[in-house]
Formats: sequence, structure tokens, C-alpha cells
Amino acid sequence: MSRKLTMVYWKGDQFWLGKLLEHPEIMTQGESVEDLEENLKDAFRLMAMDEF
Repeated sequence: MSRKLTMVYWKGDQFWLGKLLEHPEIMTQGESVEDLEENLKDAFRLMAMDEF
């Protein structure tokens, strides 16, 4: 099953920062937008595993 989530991101002083609109408690950073997206996916997966 595929789930679509909305990523909001911005450029900080050193890293790209971002969060998921549907889960604003999930925030992370990355050296690039691609890194940030992967980190958000990982954080979401960890949160989803915690729900079971």
C-alpha cells in the first residue's frame, strides 16, 4: 500500500530542514533535499512501526 504525505522544507544555515504536514511531530534535517526526504521517510517508518 502506498501512502502520500506532504513534505514541507526550508534551507537552514547548514542543512535542509523539514517536516511532514500530516505528522508535524516528525521533523528532521539533511545535507540535501534528497537526504532530507530519505530521513523523513525513515522517521515516518520508525513512527509507524511504533504504532503496532
